[in-house]
Amino acid sequence: MTSRVTILAAGTRGDVQPYVALALGLLDAGHDVTLAANAEFRPLVQAYRVPFEPLRADFLALADTDDGRDALQGGRLGAARRMRAVAAPMLRRMLDDAWRAAQDVDAIVYHPKTLAGPHLSERLGVPATVAVPAPVLTPTRAFPLPGLVDRDLGPWLNRASYKLSAAASAAFRGTVDTWRAEVLDLPRAPHGTRDVAPDGTPLPTLYPFSTAVVPRPPDWPAGTIVTGYWPLGAAPGWRPDPALERFLAAGPPPVYVGFGSMPLADAGATAVLVTRALRLAGVRGLVAGAAGLALERADDVLAVGDVPHAWLFDRVAAVVHHGGAGTTGAALRAGRPAVVVPQAVDQPFWARALHARGAAPPPLNARHLTAEALAGAITRALADPIAAPAAALGRFLRAEDGVAVAVAALGGAAPLRRAA
Repeated sequence: MTSRVTILAAGTRGDVQPYVALALGLLDAGHDVTLAANAEFRPLVQAYRVPFEPLRADFLALADTDDGRDALQGGRLGAARRMRAVAAPMLRRMLDDAWRAAQDVDAIVYHPKTLAGPHLSERLGVPATVAVPAPVLTPTRAFPLPGLVDRDLGPWLNRASYKLSAAASAAFRGTVDTWRAEVLDLPRAPHGTRDVAPDGTPLPTLYPFSTAVVPRPPDWPAGTIVTGYWPLGAAPGWRPDPALERFLAAGPPPVYVGFGSMPLADAGATAVLVTRALRLAGVRGLVAGAAGLALERADDVLAVGDVPHAWLFDRVAAVVHHGGAGTTGAALRAGRPAVVVPQAVDQPFWARALHARGAAPPPLNARHLTAEALAGAITRALADPIAAPAAALGRFLRAEDGVAVAVAALGGAAPLRRAA
């Protein structure tokens, strides 16, 4: 028989894309897989011919509000409370959709943002595995909760800081308990919104990054596995824009600049700043996202749309980015030096990790970014003291197969049966 696996993922593109790669690995291993994610990612998932179910969860729109931006930046407490009030109905819709997507399955793999995994596992009697691109679930003395502070707090406070991760999702315990009663016919969750089994033991946990980037802490339990990255290549039939190919062929490799799904307060001003920085550094540039759309036409700078990072980063000299887990991994695997301008959540954690590995200069402050500072960081990144370690790290990471490790781990954590 063939195992049926439902993967639940929600959030920004960086929260969803790795699970497409995992789904492809499971399909190749002979399993039936459905990926349930934000409805706006249907084209991305189906481009890889992975069965898709929509979740009515618009995290991108939620983040691109005044309250959402304040909450992401760790701003006013009132903003975070108002965002939670708006998010609760959305999360209920997402939970209902997750229930529909998980019918007749043998195993569940889920991103913790979806909240549903442990409760579906309990109701359906199937194993659940939690997977998340940043090490935010497993307490350790080695470093504090990513996204909390930008410095080591010492062993005791580092480990204690992870209680704040559970506290954040606990704000939605009422929503989860109501859903459990009305849809799952279950009592109140005995452990709230924590990612644990009904008896309170931690669920198997997969982290799709490399120990060469973040060494595995010695106090993590055996059920926590660092797999290596889950890279996603270009979709079948994808072809680059001819204008992009002409630009790449017209001169030396450019520097890529992109800030992922993070909202920009003023895309036009960011475009002007980035263009000036690239010219001060004496390099050509590719600019993605809202800043790219706001670019003025020029021979030395080109706006780029949705281009697979695995393809594009092989063709650039350096990557300027926000420090999202997915972009970080893609740049590292390409062996390209980085300049990181972190804004929120786990991005400062990855920025520090890249600098510690010698693959990037010190991270820049997004709130006080200047063209001069960005140009100086780009110049430093392209020099040998950073470019050489980045290239060496890329060669090591490309030799890893994180998806294969994850598929093997799921075979041990869940009764996945290969097709006969």
